[in-house]
Amino acid sequence: MSFTRRSMFAATLAAAFIAAPYAASAQTVMKLASATINDGQHEWQKRFVEALKTKPGGDKIKAEIYPASQLGSIPRMAEGVSLGTIEAFITPTAFVTNLDPRFQIFDVPGLFKSPEHQYAVIQDPAYRDHLETMFLDKGLRVIGAIYNSPTVILLKKPGTTLEAMKGMKVRTFASPLQLEPMKSIGVIPTPLALSEVVPQLQSGGLDGMLAGMPILTAFKYYDVAKYVTDLNFSQILSVNLVNENWFKAQPKEVQDAIRAAGREAEQQAFPWVLDNNKKSYEAWVANKGEILKLPAQEQETMMKNFVALGTKIVDSNPGVKKEFEKLKAVVDAKAPK
Repeated sequence: MSFTRRSMFAATLAAAFIAAPYAASAQTVMKLASATINDGQHEWQKRFVEALKTKPGGDKIKAEIYPASQLGSIPRMAEGVSLGTIEAFITPTAFVTNLDPRFQIFDVPGLFKSPEHQYAVIQDPAYRDHLETMFLDKGLRVIGAIYNSPTVILLKKPGTTLEAMKGMKVRTFASPLQLEPMKSIGVIPTPLALSEVVPQLQSGGLDGMLAGMPILTAFKYYDVAKYVTDLNFSQILSVNLVNENWFKAQPKEVQDAIRAAGREAEQQAFPWVLDNNKKSYEAWVANKGEILKLPAQEQETMMKNFVALGTKIVDSNPGVKKEFEKLKAVVDAKAPK
């Protein structure tokens, strides 16, 4: 071997030895995106990161949390996790029905009777395993599923009756299970990025928005609108989605660590979410906001109509209907006695 070739070989070998310790300790970055902050979704992210550290293989992942739409609007983050430019995204199911209409099944009005009922259904071992892999054909895996909050409607003017809400422009989720019920009571649904809601409320472009109370208090919406009508027609479920191609590219021990940390974070976050919802209602009133309810008979009639409309929507798509029937069987089995 010539001197030049020996020198090149030695240099290559030395570079390999220098790089080896770095390669062994290198971590794969896992970006965790969300549109919200200081709520149940953010809490799940934080608990997931901590749980991941305790799992074999978890040290090979560097999980970074990006709340409050730091990685883009909700549609852009949904697109990002679908394409793989974002590894993980947590959101209410209603915001990802464009990725797969089967996400609609969790938004059927009146489906879950309480937060505890939803938790019992989602944590049913067989159904939770099914939920994890339900959307693999769309390149998405569910590694987190948590109770979010009841659905309320924020308004700039008091919404004490459905008649009072007619003609109001309200920011909604993109799901037909939110759009169509609002249309049925005369509200004008307006899908809009969360970051655009406050300016539109201030300018008069919007009269209100559908949301969960923790979002309204976390973003201090009481500064621009004071009235919340507790429609409570659905219990919002949030799911943390990961890009399946990215997930499959990880070593098995890392995959196992991610799955285990996600399940652990779900269970840890639930009591925190319940307590945070309670505090959110209290904070709203403490900041001079008002919480209103419809007259009992009007609420009952509205719910009957919403349930019928929701059932009709899911029945119109055979794939969605099949998944809803599977979910409904667990819902009925776990229903409060």
